[in-house]
Amino acid sequence: MIEQFINFVIRPPRAEYNPDQYLWEKEFTLAGRKYKRQDMELRNGRGHTLQCSHYVPSPFPENTPLPCVIYCHGNSGCRADANEAAVILLPSNITVFTLDFSGSGLSDGDYVSLGWHEKEDLKVVVSYLRSNKQISRIGLWGRSMGAVTGLLFGAEDPSIAGMVLDSAFSNLFDLMMELVDVYKIRLPKFTVKVAVQYMRWVIQKKAKFDIMDLNCMQVAPKTFFPALFGHAKDDKFIQPHHSDLIFKSYAGDKNIIKFDGDHNSSRPQFYYDSVSIFFYNVLHPPRVPSAYSSKLEKYYDLGDLKVGAGMDESLLYEIIAGLQTVDTDAASSSSAPPSITNTKSVCEFLSDIAPVTSVIDSVINEDGTLNDDDPSQLQDKPIGQNEECCSYTSSNRESWGRCSSLGSDDEPSADCMAASNGHQMTVKVLATPLRNIQHMSSDPSKEEKKKKASTVAKKPKREKLEALSQRLRLCILKRVNHRRHRSS
Repeated sequence: MIEQFINFVIRPPRAEYNPDQYLWEKEFTLAGRKYKRQDMELRNGRGHTLQCSHYVPSPFPENTPLPCVIYCHGNSGCRADANEAAVILLPSNITVFTLDFSGSGLSDGDYVSLGWHEKEDLKVVVSYLRSNKQISRIGLWGRSMGAVTGLLFGAEDPSIAGMVLDSAFSNLFDLMMELVDVYKIRLPKFTVKVAVQYMRWVIQKKAKFDIMDLNCMQVAPKTFFPALFGHAKDDKFIQPHHSDLIFKSYAGDKNIIKFDGDHNSSRPQFYYDSVSIFFYNVLHPPRVPSAYSSKLEKYYDLGDLKVGAGMDESLLYEIIAGLQTVDTDAASSSSAPPSITNTKSVCEFLSDIAPVTSVIDSVINEDGTLNDDDPSQLQDKPIGQNEECCSYTSSNRESWGRCSSLGSDDEPSADCMAASNGHQMTVKVLATPLRNIQHMSSDPSKEEKKKKASTVAKKPKREKLEALSQRLRLCILKRVNHRRHRSS
């Protein structure tokens, strides 16, 4: 029984895994962006080799350092536990570094120390990241043993921007006494204390640390950077009052979240959302503009109506020229339309106008009729209502943009109605939003002049947009008609 408790502390089951099978791929795509996994080996002060992985954007933005969160796993875990952290943080331009602590996973070492020696491993990782000019601020995210590791290290390094502590224990000796009751070991109290003292001696001899030194209550009042605590309500292994005790004595800005589940259960989405917001606030990641996709998949998801799939390119050239003209009218008082030549491909022109084109969601049901219940369908509404009809789609990690409908006051043409009623096809057209440039003026007289000027210019702009809308519809429906007859 005593030997089992000793193994519970210093030699829990070890995670052995294939990195290519259980980690993210060497190159992968997440939320439409490309990332890569950089594997490396670091050596700690005891001569043990630590297996590490760093998830970064591919390619890494030039002259723009990004923050990094170091994920610290539990006593029976490994760096594969950071897979969820990568999904949560990478879209916010926060890189993720993870490692197998000494004695865990594929790293060297025979024993774990529940945070005592692991803090030295963490020190090696932080030193490595500090020497990397591509990394700016550093945050910590630990679970169970990893949370204790982060807290012990944070008391020694005040330069950490912030940390998330999931299921940390306040005192190892108290935890061991509680586990005797949890596992219903029927021994007198004095016998248990004698056994713990014997375990203390054996652990100190084998793993070279004193279990009485693992006391987070001693370091919490000395730690001042922001911290987010989390604990499952039904955790029987490390009970929630451990986090409560640390939380009360913690000296820095703090918050605590309780959620359903036990020690090893998956965390709810709202907890991950809170973690994402917390790190975004403390790490201040830069807003790195992502390059437009060469295949235009992000801004122009045309489905079967891909550019070059037999569409009338001359008509697309006219539509693009019209869009550029409308944008020029909105941005300046000049009405001279920009010239457009056929020296560029349609894809190049679409890429050129990607930041200023508007979203067009046109859905035609398979039965040939428009779906009135679908909010993304193309509706005939006045252009003046476009700003009011915008729907915002966002997540806690980043705003994905604004969608709006491009419609017309006039009724659809007979050709368009005939084509839409006679052919069975589903079409979606997605583009980026049109952002009109508006300048606010504090001078009332200038505002009145601008209002008068806008009323004069509103009508031609509106007519142009209506015409462009009808043209784009007709182009798409003609393409559907062509595909229908060709397939039949």
